[in-house]
Amino acid sequence: MQQADAFLEESLALHALIADRGDALAAPTQFKGWTVEDVVAHLHHLNLAVELALESEAAFATKAKPLIAQMMKGRPMLEVQRDDLGDLTGGALVDAWRETSERLADAFRGADPKQRVPWFGPSMSARTAATARHMETWAHGESVFDALGAAREETDRVRNVAHLAVQTIPYAFQVRGEAPPAPPLHVRLVAPSGAIWSWNEADGEPHLEGSAVELCRVATQTRSAADTALVARGAAAERWLRIAQCFAGPAVEPPAPGTRFRRPTVYPR
Repeated sequence: MQQADAFLEESLALHALIADRGDALAAPTQFKGWTVEDVVAHLHHLNLAVELALESEAAFATKAKPLIAQMMKGRPMLEVQRDDLGDLTGGALVDAWRETSERLADAFRGADPKQRVPWFGPSMSARTAATARHMETWAHGESVFDALGAAREETDRVRNVAHLAVQTIPYAFQVRGEAPPAPPLHVRLVAPSGAIWSWNEADGEPHLEGSAVELCRVATQTRSAADTALVARGAAAERWLRIAQCFAGPAVEPPAPGTRFRRPTVYPR
């Protein structure tokens, strides 16, 4: 499964940035004030949950139901994951996250891509679950690269994130009680390699056009659309740039202009 390989490659790229850098784990990110360690713990925690989901619905329910109950009572996700992971912190956490990422990638490769996988919301196919793990690793990884002032070397594996971003355009409208665009928005993007990717072909100019990486940043809310060179044509495309959200859950407001950016200097070792 190509998505499994891309997920692991994304995980290893982030691991290479933070491995043996215990000093960097305490660095604050621009995502809710989480530290780099908080981000790694979150990725690890959900990787463990997906492992159980691939195993069986019963195995996942054993883990998921208590966590959902706590969050329904108002406990922040960060607190819930800290309690669940216990004393796993620092370098041991980073090592465990990498090991789990490798195991999970193997589990995805061995799964039927169409297998239904339970989740905290609706179930999804194993292929979509792998894409979602890639997307979340890429998106949260962006906050870590930003916090440490490092430039990530983007590759065409980001197409998985772009595909999910385009596929969830209707969701961004529906979660706000708005009608999704009809017909679907025609999207044309330039890949890191320079290749042209397009979705929902239509006559005339695309509704959304620009850098694939920038569109992924907007869809994952790691950048404000105002801080990109993306071009939107038409009211629906312009509206999507203001509400883009490719992750599940209730409507979340995108970051304000200028609030998500790469640290201007490299975080000291």
